[in-house]
Amino acid sequence: TFLTMMHWSLKRQSSWVQLAGHQGNFHLSEGGEVLKLYSEGEAACLNLLMKDPLRPFVPQYYGLVTRGEHCYIRLEDLLSGLRRPVIMDCKMGVRTYHEEELIKARSKPVLRNDMYQKIIRVDPSALSAEEHAQKGVTKWRYLHWKDTTSSTSTLGFRIEGIMMEDGNIQRDFRNILTLAQVTEILLFFTRNQLNVLVIGSSLLFIHDHSNKASVWMIDFGKTVPLPDISDREDGYLLGLTSLIASLSQAMHLAS
Repeated sequence: TFLTMMHWSLKRQSSWVQLAGHQGNFHLSEGGEVLKLYSEGEAACLNLLMKDPLRPFVPQYYGLVTRGEHCYIRLEDLLSGLRRPVIMDCKMGVRTYHEEELIKARSKPVLRNDMYQKIIRVDPSALSAEEHAQKGVTKWRYLHWKDTTSSTSTLGFRIEGIMMEDGNIQRDFRNILTLAQVTEILLFFTRNQLNVLVIGSSLLFIHDHSNKASVWMIDFGKTVPLPDISDREDGYLLGLTSLIASLSQAMHLAS
């Protein structure tokens, strides 16, 4: 699970915002569906999930559609019928990149100023004197830094973004590392009303003022089947365990 996406629609097709992921990868289509830029791996994964026991926790997949030169995956609009939804996006696992990405980035090291700027905005002290002089870092350096300086490494998940019912967006959760800090954010997200939050699997949490709530597994661009889950699942189950522990603690504090 990587590069998750959230959107918000006041009048179904009028106004929406993407809280995480590459900008421009998503569009609203007629009928309120969400169009996501085509990925062969994600399309294959969604096809399998439509016949899997996890099907109730995955957005409905409607197949493919072409717009101009691009092909898109057609997905269910998870916010349909909700009033002023509150949304939280969590990225699961103890790392968010494949070994292949790391090998490629190391074999062709290119200094990236944009990734240098992303690090320096959060923690200038994380960069070496050489990196400051070069004003650039390699992609593998950035990916490693991003995962090891968040709750991804400590809890098996991290909060990517939260949007409240007034449209206020918060993305700066880089310093949220401990279970207690995550619990505080969850209480903020639910406004201390844990009864409105349905817990199932986890990536995209949604609730609104009519007490509708859901949790969805989304974003399967880097998900691949394993012959044995004990082989390696890269911390997804650890993240679920941490989320359950944090939510249990939040329910206790809210009661």
